[in-house]
Amino acid sequence: MSWPVIALIDFVTIISFENIFYPFQNQGLSVVISWIFLLFSYVIPYALISSQMSLTFDNQAGGLASWVRHSSNDTLGYWTSWMYWVQSVPYIVDVSNSVIVSFSWMFLGNNTLDKRMSTFWFGILTFIIILIFILLENVIKNSLEILSLIGGGAMFVMSFLFVLLAGYAVMHGHHIATQPFNWGAFKPSFSLKYFSTTGLLIFAMSGAELAAPYVVQMRDPKHEFPKAMWLLAIMTGFLTIFGTLALAMFFNANHIPHDFKMNGPYYAFQLLGTSLGVGKLLMYIFAVVQAVFMMAQLAVLLDASSRVFAGDVADKFMPKWLTKTNKNGRPIHSYTMTTGLSLFLLLLTGTLPNINTIYNWLLNINGIISPYKTCWVFFAFVAMRWQQDKFHSDYTFIKNRTGALLVGGWCLAFTFVCATLGFIPQEAKFGTGAFNHQLLLNFITVIVLFGLGFVMPWLRKREAARELG
Repeated sequence: MSWPVIALIDFVTIISFENIFYPFQNQGLSVVISWIFLLFSYVIPYALISSQMSLTFDNQAGGLASWVRHSSNDTLGYWTSWMYWVQSVPYIVDVSNSVIVSFSWMFLGNNTLDKRMSTFWFGILTFIIILIFILLENVIKNSLEILSLIGGGAMFVMSFLFVLLAGYAVMHGHHIATQPFNWGAFKPSFSLKYFSTTGLLIFAMSGAELAAPYVVQMRDPKHEFPKAMWLLAIMTGFLTIFGTLALAMFFNANHIPHDFKMNGPYYAFQLLGTSLGVGKLLMYIFAVVQAVFMMAQLAVLLDASSRVFAGDVADKFMPKWLTKTNKNGRPIHSYTMTTGLSLFLLLLTGTLPNINTIYNWLLNINGIISPYKTCWVFFAFVAMRWQQDKFHSDYTFIKNRTGALLVGGWCLAFTFVCATLGFIPQEAKFGTGAFNHQLLLNFITVIVLFGLGFVMPWLRKREAARELG
């Protein structure tokens, strides 16, 4: 794989056009300052830390799990692989939901999905999409690379076009929707809600380490992998900062539609098309691109997370049947586990009142679980640099050991705090039945998904006892 392909594969899993909508709804125009702050203090260090770790452990199949295992011990390596794999489940369900929403806009041309489909059938369709993609991944060769190139490239082009055309529309008389549009409007309000929603920004920007298992497939990883990470950071920064500014042209940040997280991207291209005199054309084009992009995300997530799970886990922790691979080298039983846990999440979402609430709750769950997983990236980096004389890498992020430890420690602490604050429900008012319901679901989900990690070593111990018997 060439470095632009690696960057696009990672871009597909990290950021999409819709990822700028829910932070805009949560924090308003002040989220621009948050994006800029995170780009320089978090995203660029994150990408370059991932570069050093990937090239330090370039012959390991387990990605992040290998980093932690070899920089600390087997037990922490196992917990990393478990959390890495299990955190992808809510995202897989969320992405599958997005596929359904994109097709609804293609065929209906409006936001009436919530009125036309029950939560039961929404869950059934989501489950069917996950099953279809698991089957396709094991049948079609190179489906991952093809979908990532088409989906990632098309989405970046559409996002770039939205920013350019939004600027063009404003210069040709389009009224800026967010008023006042001045420096004061960008000032963050450092409230509990502000900090509790920052985990979603981390979720939107994290995932650079997903490219690690593909280092061995590069021609010249020493020089090309850091290039891929820089390109990834630049694309992420462009989309988040300028994309948010473009949104403020069409949406009043002080009065945002309640279904903005689910339908906002389609509203945006519909408003842009109307402003440019082409009607719904841009919206329909985006719906097609979004469907392909989300399917590419699904393919990458299912493939990369399962490889991490089965690639480098100490024998004493994981049952052999779970790491068994098929003739194509894919850990087929981890796909079965993914399907089962996806069904568990879909049963939980069935207790929520409507599709929009389901969509928003799954996003919030990702804002908790994904940052907790990301903590392991910085833990591994700090552990490796603490004992850096034991390791060799063709690339070093911050040659000064103390400086590297400070940056890694900052990223670790910041990520952990934001993940913990994410438990606070964001769409329901404190003290209401809806708030208590979603808070309970948050705790149940995290306890079940992470708690199952204690079961696997116990099953492996029983399996080993049977082998000895």
